[in-house]
Amino acid sequence: MTTGEMWTQLSSGITGLMLAWVMFEQYFPYQLRCYLQKYSQKLMSYVYPYIQITFHEFTSERLKRSEAFSAIQTYIGSNSTKTAKRLKAEVVRNNHPLVLTMDDYEEVTDVFNGVKVWWASSKTVPKTQPISFHPVAEERRQYRLTFHKRDREVITEKYIEHVLKEGKAIAVKNRQRKLFTNNSSENWYGWKSTKWSHVLFEHPATFDSLAMETKMKEGIKKDLTRFSKGKDYYAKIGKAWKRGYLLYGPPGTGKSTMISAMANFLDYDIYDLELTTVKDNSELRKLLIETTGKSIIVIEDIDCSLDLTGQRKKTKEKDGDDDDDDDKSDKEKDPISKKKFEAEKENKNRSKVTLSGLLNFIDGIWSACGGERIIVFTTNYVDRLDPALIRTGRMDKHIELSYCCFEAFQVLAKNYLELKSHELFGKIEELLGETKMSPADVAENLMPKSDEEDEEDCLKRLIKALETTKEEARKKAEEAALKAEKAGEESGETPSQVVQENGEKSEKEVKENGEKSAKEVKENGVIAEG
Repeated sequence: MTTGEMWTQLSSGITGLMLAWVMFEQYFPYQLRCYLQKYSQKLMSYVYPYIQITFHEFTSERLKRSEAFSAIQTYIGSNSTKTAKRLKAEVVRNNHPLVLTMDDYEEVTDVFNGVKVWWASSKTVPKTQPISFHPVAEERRQYRLTFHKRDREVITEKYIEHVLKEGKAIAVKNRQRKLFTNNSSENWYGWKSTKWSHVLFEHPATFDSLAMETKMKEGIKKDLTRFSKGKDYYAKIGKAWKRGYLLYGPPGTGKSTMISAMANFLDYDIYDLELTTVKDNSELRKLLIETTGKSIIVIEDIDCSLDLTGQRKKTKEKDGDDDDDDDKSDKEKDPISKKKFEAEKENKNRSKVTLSGLLNFIDGIWSACGGERIIVFTTNYVDRLDPALIRTGRMDKHIELSYCCFEAFQVLAKNYLELKSHELFGKIEELLGETKMSPADVAENLMPKSDEEDEEDCLKRLIKALETTKEEARKKAEEAALKAEKAGEESGETPSQVVQENGEKSEKEVKENGEKSAKEVKENGVIAEG
């Protein structure tokens, strides 16, 4: 038999086997195929001396990425560069530009205590794909560990534990902190779909450079350190390993900088959650599940993100013919109806995240999925927030970041001008005690605007800005006093009586609003205790 005839017969045999396999897959009943597969594997086990363990990428109905899979991926990547023929490269750090990992459908070997094992990567792609320019990514990746059955005890009791431990240690070593933002749910199910996008977090803020009182900084650092080491403590008291921080104060007082300093101090990632892009409570839970441990989840300006208090009020929906298709065209023709129709359309597109959903996000059952998370809310107006949202147990620590004091100024002077003392410091201390200026405004005045400016020029500019702010505050106070005096003359009351009546009226309105809000909470059952 010639070589050509041999190849012809071989190709014919392969074609026949492929045809038989296709017919088997297509025409044999599923139950019969399962039985055949079951008994064929049992038969092979008598002659095939190897055992296989599969580690899948996702667990819990694809809701969460397996930590074991991530650790194995890191471990294999560190050991596969010498033997694997196909590798994937990823940039992690500037001083370590490339990290190589094993590509799909590649196999590498590993040796542990004289025992040889084989790792293979693969992925399962669905047989049917939707016709789309951006096909839905439903592929399932896995790693398969193969070893001889005589080594079962060594592999299951020692080797796998070794791989997971080493993989996590390597991940920590190569880890670079990230800043995440949530994608719109419309982009969750497409090409390279993901719920969070990220960039490298490189903010240089630290507690040493933070413009605030030293005593307050030390207290926050101690609280953060205790939390980061409190895994066993939280498990003992039966609470999820998380902590809430409420940062409040006027604009420019360093709330965002405080978050960056916290992330750098703990070496945590940051998840910047934009609530307005979240459609409903279900999507909010899915985003929470996708976050990792050692992270800070941030909702900035929460009083502006959603009208959470307003959602307690039941909106009256008008029933009628306005929803009919014929009337839609009439609305578009009538300018008034057109505006109304556009407002209704915009209202439908608004986020349906409720106060109840946000409360469950903070400390409900789903908040226990994962651990070592810090949740931070920031606001300029703490009195606008619902008490249920910021009570102890949800926002455990309330931190007020107020206007610049002299101690905070000294930190800024050291940061911006490298000054620890100056003859003008006394004047600045006096003015800071008499007027209100945010640390951001103080820092802007301390920053040199040209190479010709020296430290004294910057300090004088700050003194001038403080004096201007003080004068403006005095004028506003005089104008308010004149208005009160004028109002008193018209009503026949003294200015102090007008001020007192206004205060009593304001206090009465606050009390009525609070009673009304409590009544609405009771009716709607929004507040969830515990």
